[in-house]
Amino acid sequence: MTAPAVYQLNSLLDKMSNPDSDFRFMSLNDLLGMLTQNLSFSQTDPGTMSKLTDAVVKALDDANGEVQNLAVKCLGPLVLKVKENQIAPLIDRLTTLSMTSQDPSIPSTALRTIISNLPRPAPSPSTSSASSAALHAGQPASSSTPLPRTEASQTAIQASVDAVRVALLPKLMVLLKPEDSAGKGTAATLDSVDLLVETVRCFGQILTGVEVERLQVAVMNLLESDRTSGVVKKRAVTALSLLCVYAPDELLSSFINHLVETFRAESKHLNPTRLRLLVSVTGSLARGIPDRFGLYLKMICPFVLSVTDGKDLANRELGDEPDMEMDEVREAALVALESFQGCCTEEMKPFIDDLIKAGTVFLKYDPNYADPGNDDDEEMGGTQADDYDDDEGFGAGSDDDDDAFEDDGDFSDEDDISWKVRRCAAKLLATVLSTRAGDLIRGSNEKGGLAYAKVAPLLIDRFHEREENVRLEILSTATVLVKKTGEVAEGIISPSSGLPPVGTMGPPPKKVRRGSDASMMDTDTTPDVPPEDLQGVRESLYQLVPRLSKSIGKLLNNKSITLPTKQASITLLSSIVSVLHGGFEQSLNIFIGALVDAASGGNALASGGNVVVASAPGGSAATATGASVRIEVLRLFSKIFENHSFESVSPYLNDSVPAICAAVNETGYKVSFEALGTVTAIVRLLTIPSAPAYPELFSQLYDVVIKKVDNADTDLEVREKAIITLSVLLSRTSGRTNSIPASIRLHALDVLLERLKNETTRASAARAIDGIAKTATDADQIEEQWVQKVVAELGSQLRKANRSLRAASLDALRSISANDVLRRKISLATKNELVAELTPLLVIGDMQLLALAISVLRFMVLNAKHGETGNPGITLNEVLVKNICNLVKSQLGSGVVLENLLALVGAIGEEDQIGKQELMKSLLKNVGVTGDANVVAKVVAQLLVHGGGDEGGFIVGVKDFVDEVEGISDENRKCLALMVLGEIGLRMGPAFPIPPEKFLTHLKDGTENVPIAAAVALGLAGAGNVQKFVPAIMERLAGGRDSYLLVHSLKEIITHSSADNLQAYTNGMWNTLLSAAAANDDSKAVAAECVGRLIILDPYTFLPALQNHMRSPQSVVRGIVISALRYTFTDTDATYDELLRPTVVDFLETMLQDSELENRRLALTALNSAATNKAHLLAGAGLERLLPRVYAESVIKPELVREIQMGPFRHRVDDGLEVRKSAYETLYSLLETSFQSLELSVYFQRVVAGVTDEHDIRALANLMLAKLALLAKDQTARRLDEVADAMRKVLSEKPKENAVKQELERHAEGVRGIVKVAVVLQREVGGGGTKWRQFWEWMMQGWKEILLEVGEEGSA
Repeated sequence: MTAPAVYQLNSLLDKMSNPDSDFRFMSLNDLLGMLTQNLSFSQTDPGTMSKLTDAVVKALDDANGEVQNLAVKCLGPLVLKVKENQIAPLIDRLTTLSMTSQDPSIPSTALRTIISNLPRPAPSPSTSSASSAALHAGQPASSSTPLPRTEASQTAIQASVDAVRVALLPKLMVLLKPEDSAGKGTAATLDSVDLLVETVRCFGQILTGVEVERLQVAVMNLLESDRTSGVVKKRAVTALSLLCVYAPDELLSSFINHLVETFRAESKHLNPTRLRLLVSVTGSLARGIPDRFGLYLKMICPFVLSVTDGKDLANRELGDEPDMEMDEVREAALVALESFQGCCTEEMKPFIDDLIKAGTVFLKYDPNYADPGNDDDEEMGGTQADDYDDDEGFGAGSDDDDDAFEDDGDFSDEDDISWKVRRCAAKLLATVLSTRAGDLIRGSNEKGGLAYAKVAPLLIDRFHEREENVRLEILSTATVLVKKTGEVAEGIISPSSGLPPVGTMGPPPKKVRRGSDASMMDTDTTPDVPPEDLQGVRESLYQLVPRLSKSIGKLLNNKSITLPTKQASITLLSSIVSVLHGGFEQSLNIFIGALVDAASGGNALASGGNVVVASAPGGSAATATGASVRIEVLRLFSKIFENHSFESVSPYLNDSVPAICAAVNETGYKVSFEALGTVTAIVRLLTIPSAPAYPELFSQLYDVVIKKVDNADTDLEVREKAIITLSVLLSRTSGRTNSIPASIRLHALDVLLERLKNETTRASAARAIDGIAKTATDADQIEEQWVQKVVAELGSQLRKANRSLRAASLDALRSISANDVLRRKISLATKNELVAELTPLLVIGDMQLLALAISVLRFMVLNAKHGETGNPGITLNEVLVKNICNLVKSQLGSGVVLENLLALVGAIGEEDQIGKQELMKSLLKNVGVTGDANVVAKVVAQLLVHGGGDEGGFIVGVKDFVDEVEGISDENRKCLALMVLGEIGLRMGPAFPIPPEKFLTHLKDGTENVPIAAAVALGLAGAGNVQKFVPAIMERLAGGRDSYLLVHSLKEIITHSSADNLQAYTNGMWNTLLSAAAANDDSKAVAAECVGRLIILDPYTFLPALQNHMRSPQSVVRGIVISALRYTFTDTDATYDELLRPTVVDFLETMLQDSELENRRLALTALNSAATNKAHLLAGAGLERLLPRVYAESVIKPELVREIQMGPFRHRVDDGLEVRKSAYETLYSLLETSFQSLELSVYFQRVVAGVTDEHDIRALANLMLAKLALLAKDQTARRLDEVADAMRKVLSEKPKENAVKQELERHAEGVRGIVKVAVVLQREVGGGGTKWRQFWEWMMQGWKEILLEVGEEGSA
């Protein structure tokens, strides 16, 4: 680093004293540039630096405001350049200036800038964890942003600490003194409190208990002084909570006791202003130090609740003057209670009833307004049609309703702040419902619990609230209740600690294997079946639908109601439909008219009003505009059409469809896009089997959709959506008379062909054609020429670089070729051209595209069915034979690619008489033993059996493979021949001529691989002929011979056989497998798989037997049944769930208590499998029973750690490591699938502990932290300081001097993982407490290269 020249500094000093303000400004600007550059001032003489400092401080009092601001900016980097002995005098001088200046704001701002840039010590390990909420509230109001920190010397850090302690803290005590009763002395200002906040934020860890206590006393005096302004007091509350972060436990306890005593004094001599401040302090502490403050809530909470018990309202009468001071106290108390519940959820559990009482009492607190709301709802016995039976059509609002809402405004009073109390009450109820949904929302047998007994009816009554802000919060709270009802009904219980989570993760989507031929003719995705509501939780909500419909109908039909309220009401309706999967069959007439009007852009969107954002977790009316309301209405329409019966919706279709068509024609792309989605929902409703024909409606829908597809000026996103909508319209009406005429359909197909040729829309057009091709019939009269052109165009797209386009094209080609009607229209020449395009894709690489290409090729081989006219299939050429053989040589595993390849080979064997022979020759000559024996055997057997067997004209037959086994000594060839025979036996069934003895004799082969190959082949052949093979295998097993090999044979038989075929042998297999595994440890894993598959085949017999064996005295048997249960989670569908539901939690809980360490590891693996595949079986009380045992297994157990002596070295061995690793894997899976059921306070403790555990566990903990940063930002932010301590410990570890290469690599990988997840946390959560910010700065200094690499990876 170079040093600035002395003459440059002297020149700047001269200009700073120039009478011209422009010179002074430019000189300071030049100085700021020099200070922020990489220049060293260490060689500058102290005298010059003193003059420079004096000049900058003098500029703080400059008459020009811009010069003053620039001087403040210069002080930040300047304090890092001055000598250590100059820091304290500079702070002292600025502090004195703050005390004596007529305008102390400038020197105070300069002081905060200096404090934020001073070198500071690293956080002490004993420093209490701070909440991000309190620290964020303590951010300075400085105009200067702290500079990027460089590594400071210990001398500079110590000088900063001494300067703060000696020069700043004593005078800060003076600055914080309130003005005395006589008006004498310097009154504390907002700048003084901000300076304290910044000091504590940056140097809180250096404060001793005595210093913290003195500052607390000073702040409390400030709060208790009647001469302190409200703004200063509000900021002082934040400062007080920050001081408590660094207060020792004894001091914090003393401070809380002081608060308690003050509360008691206030209860005797009420001072509303002082009481409000006390309550605000408690709320700030709850947000600032929730873990420490929660212990004192039993003492504090009753005092706060006494403010909100409503007893003081008993003697009030309508017309009494509002007590604004007490309303402010009530508002503060409700805010504090919300903080208590949100931040200290577990500690507030005993006060839930009191919180609900407080919320319900003050939700209807309106002293200046006589509430007429209950008069309308006294009688709800009739149908809603009776309530709204008028001459104006369905859902029309009455003039009386309009007048009622308009008259509400006459009661508004500028001096009335009771609306703030009601709004805070709604927020409190929302927080209580969010954090305690599982306790408050119950089934119908408990009348819905407290939520539906006390809260829900009141919320509905308060929908008519006269204040917009309050009404939005009430609607938002009702939305929270509805959503939480759905979660409870589905067994997903919200976290019982912390604020409501940001994200909601349900069960993972079912994995659909693309490329498989199975179910390829389905036109639409099957709608999700709602999980069974075993407790009748939804029934409580369903019973409220009539009242909800009536109240929301009034809001929607009222012309004077503002857009935010209407949007919030629509969001609430949408949530109800989603949770109940319908529910408005009898109530649609109440509000459907308003929805139709809004969808068409009519008068419903003409109402004005301020745009207000609801802050309750429902988030219902953020930035409401006419377009946003219209979009919400269209989404609601989609849900109504998807979740209600045709009979309940049909009366409104003639009005709804034109309105939605008008929305499709809207120029705004967002509205048009959403409307097209609603059109899709309408089409699906109109095309259910029981729906009558609606040609007029189909015509309207078609006209607006085809207009969007044809119009080149349409937004691309809308155009693509219109293309997909057109596809749904054509596919769903396929074969239906009186829907879309054939001429119009052919025109639409021609339009899609044009879109397929267009570069911007070809991917969407390919997906549209895919949907149409799946349902096409002869009745559609699709022309052969169109099919030829489409196939040719789709084939040409396979050469494009765009992968998604190629995948969509292959999907469309597969659907066309799989449809017999369309395949008959493809000429042989077109087929050959398409095969030429497919051939380059027949290589290992992109397995998804490969599977699709093989599937299309298979259909190209097929000839027309007997009795049908059509074009013949293709004949294999040399290139295709070569590519197929190359695929057989590759490692294909057992996925979709192999399935489709076997289907292709089977089609070749059946259809191509010449090609099949050439393929067999190539397989035997060019592949043989060079490929994977399992794949080669499957392909050869498939080709041989489907090609006619011994009479198929092949050069080999079954006898040739038998001779190969008997007559050669080459181990690989013998293994392949055995596997081929086994696969042939599997496919031929009872017709397979080879007896089991031919395989059994090779179990004693002296080579390494032949016995296992013979055992697998025996099992495959046995699956084809159970009656012949199973008795021979069981007899040999009973004799105790070859148990390890024969268990493999049974595995193949059980895997490939049905329950009916094995029924006579399953009991014997069960007993034999358990005894064989107990006698031979090597066969345990395979035996466990066999037992698991037997349970799947016959659950009624073997699930009870499994439960009995869990208490077996033999640990081996217990281990087998534990492992066996895992297969019931991975290899069964939803129909099996009801068999598992009554016993699965008991099974897993018993397993997790096994005395054997290995068995507990297997139990955790089984639980991991259940959490991944069938999480809904564990949700609720089941997971509450299992999680504590998982947490217990994740803890390091010292009794399992031992040291072993290896020569001169001692090694540490942790026998519990594998169990701990399985526990963390299970916790990670639960985070993926059961996030809402986790108690995040305990979960975070285990995650943070995992960061400092062994390497593999640390990697899992890092993944969990990264995911929590996305799913639970608030909870993660509150624990960043704990995470910082753990990460600092890992990064501070150094490898041993004699560490080997593997140890060094593992250490480097661990460091990189910590840095990477720290970057994610900083990016997604940010902020954090003091410890986190200091850790982040420390990490940025020491690991710059890794940070740079991680940043490059993220940008890539």
